[in-house]
Amino acid sequence: MVTSMALWVKQRSLRWVLAVWVGLMCWCLATPPAAAYDNPDLLPEEPTFIIDLANSLSSFEEARLNEQIQTFEDESGWKMRVLTQYDRTPGRAVKEYWGLDDHSVLLIADPRGGNLLNFSVGDALFDLLPRTFWIELQTRYGNQFFVRDNGENGAILEALGSIETCLRRNGCVVVPGLPQEQWVLTLVTSIVGGVISGFAAHPRKPGQVIAWQWVLIFSPLWGILFFAFGVGPVVTRTSDWIPLTRNVAGFAIGFLVAYLSSTLGDSSSPSET
Repeated sequence: MVTSMALWVKQRSLRWVLAVWVGLMCWCLATPPAAAYDNPDLLPEEPTFIIDLANSLSSFEEARLNEQIQTFEDESGWKMRVLTQYDRTPGRAVKEYWGLDDHSVLLIADPRGGNLLNFSVGDALFDLLPRTFWIELQTRYGNQFFVRDNGENGAILEALGSIETCLRRNGCVVVPGLPQEQWVLTLVTSIVGGVISGFAAHPRKPGQVIAWQWVLIFSPLWGILFFAFGVGPVVTRTSDWIPLTRNVAGFAIGFLVAYLSSTLGDSSSPSET
């Protein structure tokens, strides 16, 4: 009985090993070789800074962008290259073709993913443009909503323009410019900060005008909402004073509405007998 059981277990083990081996062989046969991701045949014979396999740019835009990249490289020494792809890609062959190094940034536009833009960044650029900059750049211009409204060409041109602007400034911590939706978010946080501050300032003692103690106690909350999320993103991304003024006004209005509503509510309530 024990011998037959051992024989059955051995046969089952051999079947499992055989099944795993066949599965691995099928996977290896179905997976394209590494050379498929290094296809120099797709590289143009003439020197160019843009390989537009996905036809994201018009011929006029491509010619103008080539001149712009050449001028910027001659002036600054930084290399910017653009690769758009869809179902075909030269892959790693572009590194040797363009001579990409630590002073190079390669923008890869591929509409098949959730985000259009990807960046291959040389190590020297991180001293001027941190990793958070590239993440914000990708999410701002590569998201589906921006691409839908401005096209793939608009996303590529805007991203390259931001990179060039920041490199000419000798670095940026954040992406320049304040999109409308981001400003609305800063305005909302400013108003909410003002409301919290207004409720905290509501007088709690007879003859008291503003409860400064409570304002200070709640200052970490309303201060973060107003200064960190309401003012900070504005002043670091634009020098325009209009959005900043509107956020300050939003904070003040929120403060007054919360403060007066609490004060009037207490004054209109019947006194205890």
